[in-house]
This record gives sequence, structure tokens and C-alpha cells, in this order.
Amino acid sequence: MSVLMVTGTGTEVGKTVVTAAVAALARAAGRRVAVLKPAQTGVGPAERGDVDVVAGLVPGVTTVELARYPDPLAPATAAARCGAPAVRAEHVADAVWELLGDHELVLVEGAGGLLVRLNAEGQTLADAAVLLSAPVLVVARPDLGTLNATALTGEALRTRGLHPAGVVVGSWPERPDLAMRCNLTDLPGMGAGPLEGAVPESTGGLDPAGFAEVASRSLAPGLGGTWTVEGVR
Repeated sequence: MSVLMVTGTGTEVGKTVVTAAVAALARAAGRRVAVLKPAQTGVGPAERGDVDVVAGLVPGVTTVELARYPDPLAPATAAARCGAPAVRAEHVADAVWELLGDHELVLVEGAGGLLVRLNAEGQTLADAAVLLSAPVLVVARPDLGTLNATALTGEALRTRGLHPAGVVVGSWPERPDLAMRCNLTDLPGMGAGPLEGAVPESTGGLDPAGFAEVASRSLAPGLGGTWTVEGVR
């Protein structure tokens, strides 16, 4: 795997921390890693965006942001409101191919969910994934309602001929309730691939060394870690 798209079942599900965790394990394995954010919204020129969070957690990773829009909206709407050029799926693919010239793994973190629009033409992260023939990792919430959202995302991937690379719970609480524990059993059957980990909440606040350690325990062997669902239940 040289390219992995990371999407969510919605916004604020933990995509950035999961992206950083995958990057940390790849870096620990000696791979040259880049993280690409096609469109950053809701952040001003001098503020920290998602790639800045990744860079702070994973030393040595290359980070690239194609566009930044100040309003916390879908990229297409945010671009239109500030009169800035919108990102196209072709721009994303071109940036990935360029990064692959000197990186062994490129992670592409989307904005919000899979079908959030990048531009007025309706292109999405899924369109970029099609151009790249890249697998897509889905980051999901742990709580009630996550099964439906994950199933819808998995269906959208499959109808476009895309390979679901699995599901990671982006923010696993210290005291999960009954629905959350049951969701760990049910999520692999939602059509978005196997359950590939559960990242504890507040992991993004750790220092790089602590983050790398938790990342290893929070992601399954398919993503370079040691996590198993039996260890969470």
C-alpha cells in the first residue's frame, strides 16, 4: 500500500488523530511518509490546521495542505464564500503522485465524510480515490448511530468500485457503554471492511513518544499495530 485515503462517517470523529497514528506506525517501520490535506476549513491563516497537528505528533512526516478556507463549512461552500479557487479531485491526485516521488506512503485526510463536496461540480474525496485507485480507511464514532453511518459510507465506497480498507473507531472512551461495546462486534459487518482499531479519546494530547506508543496499541496488525478487539472488551 502506497496511498491510503482517510475519511470519516462525519465530522469530528477523530480522522486527524487516526491519520497521525497510521503515519506514526509507518514512520516507526522506517517508511518515508507524507500526509496530504486537500482542503482545510474553519481555520485562519495563522492558526494550526490538521496537518500541523499531525506534524506535532509525528516527527519526520511530510505535510502538505492544498487549500485553506476560513469558514467551518464544506470545502465547496467555504471556497465560494471567500472567493477562493476550489480544490479538484485532479489536484489531489496530482499532489499524491508528486509526493510518491520521494515517499513510500501518502495518507490523504478528507474533510468531514466521504461525499462532502470539494467544489461546485460535486467532486468529492471519493472521486480522488477513484483517480488514484486507492483504498479508503473509514474513521467512525463509537456510539449509537455509528452502524448506520458506517454502512452508508461502505455502500458509497463499493458502488464506486473502491476498496474499503477497514474501520477505526476514532475516539474510544475510557468507560464505554453497552451500545459502544456491542458496536465493536457489529462494525465489521457494515460493509466498510474489518475493524482495524480503536484510538483512546485524548490521545491527540500526548507527546510524540507517548503518541507512538498508544498508536501501536490502538491499531490492528493490518495498520502496523498490535490492537485486538479482545483487548478492549
